[in-house]
Amino acid sequence: MKRPLKDASINSQRPFKILRADKRVFPQLSPDDAYLSYYDVRLTREDVDYIKDDWLTDNAIAFWEEYLEREKLGAYPKANIVLLRPSMAFLLLKTKDPLSLKSALPSFEKTTHIFLPVNDCRDVETAEGGSHWSLLLVSVIDGVAFHYDSLSPANMQEAKLIAHRISQLLGKPLKFINLDDSPQQENSMDCGVYVCLLMQHLLISRLLRAHSQDKITMSMRGKEVDATGGRKEMLRIIEARRKEGERRRSRSHSPYHAHNVHGSKSRSPPRIGEENEDANKES
Repeated sequence: MKRPLKDASINSQRPFKILRADKRVFPQLSPDDAYLSYYDVRLTREDVDYIKDDWLTDNAIAFWEEYLEREKLGAYPKANIVLLRPSMAFLLLKTKDPLSLKSALPSFEKTTHIFLPVNDCRDVETAEGGSHWSLLLVSVIDGVAFHYDSLSPANMQEAKLIAHRISQLLGKPLKFINLDDSPQQENSMDCGVYVCLLMQHLLISRLLRAHSQDKITMSMRGKEVDATGGRKEMLRIIEARRKEGERRRSRSHSPYHAHNVHGSKSRSPPRIGEENEDANKES
């Protein structure tokens, strides 16, 4: 039985497959080489390769959150919305004492909403562990944790546990709602893309653009997700930022210049972030 839409209304104030890289696209990079440094995220060629048609890495999802935070959320200075990275969501899943993570987390004192990518990996010793992503959206002001799972209910237990950890950090109870009317993926690889696209839609169209007194639904019933188009958009954004980083580097006298002192090509990736801004001021 599907949950009534009224339960999803809130107050708006508030398996791995290794891909072979195409040498025509990445002629001089090995899978571990950095492709783009974007503020706090360093994308490798492998991360970018996976975005094409595979299971998204945590790094790719972290890039998308960084992009939304820097280039979308930044236009709304009064918004108090937190996008927690996959690594922090994983730590919340694994820790028995979430309060021990408080110093590593942003302050939630004025936060209205928290987005968290959820992964089903339970083993901290397993590199690239887990096989499925889903999205948890905590409405702090309403005391509700909404779970969006494109293979529902695959990640429900992990999401419930993370919601409980967040509840402990907030010092208030959270009602957990698994939105079983969430859009469902048609293959085994699009879960991470669904997380990114639903996060973007919920953040921009449901939260940031809503009027302060509006009641808005957080249900994604009937929402169509174009995973192929989403992948292309992510790649387009990455390529555009990479080209911008290359332009900045070519104008800069910073250590990240395209060639090092010996005249050989630098392995440092094009960069977007404070490093460029500081370097450009000095040049």
